[in-house]
Amino acid sequence: MTGFSTAANAEPLAVSLETPILDVYKDANCGCCEKWLEHVNKRSFTANAHNITDLFEFKKSKHIPASVQSCHTAVSSDGYVFEGHIPAKFITQFLASPPNDSIGLAVPAMPVGSPGMEYQDKFRPYQVLLLKTDGSSQVYAQVNSLEESLQ
Repeated sequence: MTGFSTAANAEPLAVSLETPILDVYKDANCGCCEKWLEHVNKRSFTANAHNITDLFEFKKSKHIPASVQSCHTAVSSDGYVFEGHIPAKFITQFLASPPNDSIGLAVPAMPVGSPGMEYQDKFRPYQVLLLKTDGSSQVYAQVNSLEESLQ
């Protein structure tokens, strides 16, 4: 995107709109992770996949409690973690204003109808959890419909 100065004979001013980058750590054989990558890449993110063999140890190093773990972990360029099949809109919202004392967001397990877990028109309501630095979590958002999930 380029902006222009109103002064005569002025050069165009470059406007930088940074695309958020997510490094996504996953198993090489995970198909739903690939679908989630497509979801976030279509919604103004650049998601780079990294296939690793010991996901549990990686998640542990990022302080993600076992009770909220899923099949992949995304890490933003500023170090926040996004565990599992989180809709891109909530990652965008979180990154715009990260809550104090938080490390990121999680969607535990792999709920049917979450991004990457689409199956026909089936959907199960789920929660997006806020992960706190003290190891606790709280509800960040409630997702009640397939349409809301895929935004």
